[in-house]
Amino acid sequence: GTGGGPKQLRVEDALEYLDLVKKRFDTQPAVYNQFLEIMKEFKAQAIDTPGVIDRVSRLFKGSRELVLGFNTFLPPGYKIDFVNNRMQVQHTPQPGPAGPPAPPP
Repeated sequence: GTGGGPKQLRVEDALEYLDLVKKRFDTQPAVYNQFLEIMKEFKAQAIDTPGVIDRVSRLFKGSRELVLGFNTFLPPGYKIDFVNNRMQVQHTPQPGPAGPPAPPP
């Protein structure tokens, strides 16, 4: 098999989270379907991590539990946090393969 990073996404965690989303938006299946679409694009790398965080946080606006739960899917170095009721994304660059340093945002 391929060696993954230190943070392995467990299928159980993912399924549990999807179940949570489904239950939370029981009466709004469109929201759940949109979430699945976002995940599909994220997996296909059609959207980057900051992009997916942005879209998910907007989709789940007002549901802090779901936004925080999305940490499960984020690659190492990314963390969604709430500071004074405001969402913040912490990004810690991971030591990766040597290459040119990324320009500051």
